[in-house]
Amino acid sequence: MIKGHGGNVQALAKQHNCSIDQIIDMSSNINPLGPPEGLERFIVENIHLIRSLPLPDAAEMTAAFSRYYKVPLNRVMAANGTTWFIYTLPIALKSKKILIVGPTYSDYQDGCIMNHATFEFCMTSEENNFQPDINKISEMAKSSDTVIICNPNNPTGSLISTANIIELLKLHPATYFIIDESYLPFLQNAEKISLISQTSFPNLIVLSSMSKIFRIPGLRTGYLCADPDVIEKLMRYYQPWSVNALSQAATVHILESYEIIEPFLEMTRSFVEIEKKIFLDRFNLCKSIKLYPSNSYFVLAKLMGKMNSDELCRKVGEDKILIRNCSNFKGLSDKFVRFSLRDRETNLRLANIILNME
Repeated sequence: MIKGHGGNVQALAKQHNCSIDQIIDMSSNINPLGPPEGLERFIVENIHLIRSLPLPDAAEMTAAFSRYYKVPLNRVMAANGTTWFIYTLPIALKSKKILIVGPTYSDYQDGCIMNHATFEFCMTSEENNFQPDINKISEMAKSSDTVIICNPNNPTGSLISTANIIELLKLHPATYFIIDESYLPFLQNAEKISLISQTSFPNLIVLSSMSKIFRIPGLRTGYLCADPDVIEKLMRYYQPWSVNALSQAATVHILESYEIIEPFLEMTRSFVEIEKKIFLDRFNLCKSIKLYPSNSYFVLAKLMGKMNSDELCRKVGEDKILIRNCSNFKGLSDKFVRFSLRDRETNLRLANIILNME
């Protein structure tokens, strides 16, 4: 299991002898504008649901996703977060050789290790701003039965085009491609980029998270879209009642609140686009830190001077700001950190703290 993940506000609060609410968390990739209006009130008003067992197969939750995204019901599966899929897919697919496009989220590797599946990385290069090399992925996919791609990728923010992924699917029909779209909803035109509704390729598996975009990571909700044959394989490992009653109810509520969710998504995407540009522009003349282009609302940065990521995290921590130390991402070093953006005041406060260290 990953050590040193984002969102560990408890440790910083304990260190400074303050409450968790006093910590500004810029380490965890969640929507700064969420949750959507009325969702927390809905959960409070439906707390009585914990008195009874939830549906064992999260059927209503699955049906709500199917209706919202217009995906055939037999191609959708719900679970208690995309993490369950990440750890279950290697054994369900009987994967023998898995290719992971990195540097990326460590749970992909941990899921392989847990299921005794051999894996290797196709690493993107710092020199190319961590943009994936499709030809390299394709070449390495020839000797793999499963490929895992986070799109957009965490922590680099890189994005592989829909056309390139479809090309990979066509070139390697016997290889499963697991595309994790957890951060895609933050992008403009995300619906046109997403492969959720793509039904032409039985080797395509798409993961979809509600945790990040709707800021409900504690509810643990996630979806998978794939060929019915893949769904059947996964269901052999599915535990009944694995998604709790409040999570199921909240997810259905979100997906059925079209009049609230659509404006919320539009507002989030505009907010991210504007605030990210302002934040990046603040570092234009800074020589001590390099910020990489990102297709999401988090930004990967490299420290160019003597300071390492531990030191920077400690220094901004003195201002009760938590950022992500990326030294434990395979393929990165102790010179890398990640900033998950918040409101403009907070973003500029962090920028000024870092710039004043020069």
